[in-house]
Amino acid sequence: MSKSWTELDGLIDKEVKHAIKLLNFPTMTPVQAFTIPLMLKKKDVAAEAVTGSGKTLAFLIPILQILKTREIEEKWDKHQIGALVISPTRELALQTRDVLNTLLVHVKNLRQILLVGGNSVEEDVNNFRQNGGNIVICTPGRLEDLLTRKYDLNLAKSLKSLEVLILDEADRLLDLGFQKTLDTILSYLPRQRRTGLFSATQTKEVENLIRAGLRNPVLVSVTEKTTQSTPDLLTNYYTITKNNGTLSSLISFIQENRVRKALLFLPTCAVVDYWSHIFPHIIPEELDLPVLAIHGKMKEKRTKILETFRTTEKALLLCTDVLARGIDIPYVDWVLQWGPPGNASAFVHRVGRTARQGNEGCALLLLLENEETYVSFIENNQRVKLEHKEDLATDEKIVSIRDRIRSVLKSDRALMEKSVQAYVSHIQAYSKHECSILLKVKELPLGAVAATYGLLQLPKMPELKNRVTTDFPEIPGFDINTVTYKDKIREKLRLEKLEHYKITGKWPGRKQIFKKPTESWSVTKEKKEERKMKRRKRKEKKAKLAAQGEVKKKKRKRISEEDLEELKKDVAMLKKLKKKKITDEEYEKEIGLV
Repeated sequence: MSKSWTELDGLIDKEVKHAIKLLNFPTMTPVQAFTIPLMLKKKDVAAEAVTGSGKTLAFLIPILQILKTREIEEKWDKHQIGALVISPTRELALQTRDVLNTLLVHVKNLRQILLVGGNSVEEDVNNFRQNGGNIVICTPGRLEDLLTRKYDLNLAKSLKSLEVLILDEADRLLDLGFQKTLDTILSYLPRQRRTGLFSATQTKEVENLIRAGLRNPVLVSVTEKTTQSTPDLLTNYYTITKNNGTLSSLISFIQENRVRKALLFLPTCAVVDYWSHIFPHIIPEELDLPVLAIHGKMKEKRTKILETFRTTEKALLLCTDVLARGIDIPYVDWVLQWGPPGNASAFVHRVGRTARQGNEGCALLLLLENEETYVSFIENNQRVKLEHKEDLATDEKIVSIRDRIRSVLKSDRALMEKSVQAYVSHIQAYSKHECSILLKVKELPLGAVAATYGLLQLPKMPELKNRVTTDFPEIPGFDINTVTYKDKIREKLRLEKLEHYKITGKWPGRKQIFKKPTESWSVTKEKKEERKMKRRKRKEKKAKLAAQGEVKKKKRKRISEEDLEELKKDVAMLKKLKKKKITDEEYEKEIGLV
């Protein structure tokens, strides 16, 4: 049950109370009502609450009050860090920064700073040196970088005044492999602090983090609805599409329901990239629906695209799970999912991007014929009830859209290659699904899915070996070598290689590419530091030997006049051979090979 903010009277001062009033939230959410008083009474808190439950204000308000209380005794220096908020992604950190900015308009004498990737470390160093920051909102990688690398900045010293540490979306932090990074950060922080750990789910890893980072924590578990883990005003639907008709069903649905502002979750970055090029060609013009795209491999662009989507009234944003957690975007009327997400909890986080802050919202899950059992699985596993919607796609529309995509792919070989990359990455992601007992790659209609992607021909991949692919419509008499690049330089190079292949039967410069297995950020960071350490040791050893006079510089041997003349003759003979003025036998004889 919601509680009035007046219940915090006596715990928060006038400035903070005024800032809350201007946010236009008349009552506290359950997670706010439980956690704010506990943190203000100097308790460590581990809070579990569903997405969209108001966790951001639940820790920002205590931060402001705790820092204002200390200010009574001693004013904050601009380089003293009083609060640290660690978020798993840049987008979530930016969102927290925006909410805090709104509060700081009315709470004076406190500064905040954002430390995330996407800009250079030097910019962050200069920004903190010039402007300081009493409240730091950051991602773990950037913070560890600033703490451990030797910049002209003593961030560890600034953290000695820390009063509050917040780990936002802690379960996601651990999912992304930041365990070692968090351990490193915690080693720099004072033990006399208050800590808040906020997550949507309490996993074993989260419990370990609670034991490591919190002293006698109060555990708070808040669910707004016991029968369903998604927001009350959210309606969830699913539709069973034809094996080759997922895209056609999606377009038909958008058209029929006049979708204005929606998120479309796709399985991988490559899939998002591919469809971002194709969708503008297949969405009906009368819908006038702009298409945007965002995924984890983008850097600076991500912030601009997300801001564009926030402020627009009408758009379709294609994205990966980089936007599944904690992101608050106003007036999203639909969340669309192309197939089941990689894990069950991601489903709840995805659909939680709509029906926020008292608004209604809807979500649609597109499933293939062999995936219908997922509906009962998600109902039992995540307490999410899905209503059935009829598939609107027709065979004629499926063929029409597929032919339109193929026509686009034939116009540019670069897009054709993107289509293959997207398809392969989709199948590989499917094979790693958490619910692989129900969603088996062996039961996935690979040929039909390839047709949905508009592929011109099937790629060579292990999953297709010994599989029947009669559900993939071949193009009669099609020669893939006739598809050209729009980029003239790339096309010229391709034609040269093709000519070489026709003569020799071997494609020039072709190497077997071995993909590195994916590893967590902390492991990559550790390996990088090990390489740096080895290089440093080699330099120190070299310097030591040099100081002892044991290192002798190697003198370069000068080329004699005789050697130079001989080299000139060899070059001249090679030129004659290329111009076919002499035979191979004459050339080999002259340079002394025979």
